[in-house]
Amino acid sequence: MYAVFNDNLLTGNNLIDEQHREIIEKINKLVNTCENGTCQIESIKMLDFLADYTEKHFQEEEELQREVGYPGLVEHKKRHDEFRVAVKELHEMLEEEEGPSERFVKAVQENVIDWLYRHIKGFDCSVAAYINMAHLPERL
Repeated sequence: MYAVFNDNLLTGNNLIDEQHREIIEKINKLVNTCENGTCQIESIKMLDFLADYTEKHFQEEEELQREVGYPGLVEHKKRHDEFRVAVKELHEMLEEEEGPSERFVKAVQENVIDWLYRHIKGFDCSVAAYINMAHLPERL
């Protein structure tokens, strides 16, 4: 159940696309710790690392949206907040279950991998389209 970065996830913004690749790599490292039966502490460290990296990414993405005057910034930030809550819940689950369980792995699939795919294909691609139409008309 590893995440895969492919052309369907390209936004056209090199910085954002590279960060998405990196996020997917972090997700896969988290999944790997779960599948290898790694201890709870290792899984928590990997989840923390993923959370820190996505936080940096969200801040840069939101700053880009502010700079270009993207009208959907408030809604986009709400989606980022949903992800933050999901990661917090995953932390709690790891602590309650004393390590990565099947339920935890399923939650990673639904609340991290599936969420990320939907978010990139929807919200992030919308931002890229807005930037291209409003600020880079020569690309059209």
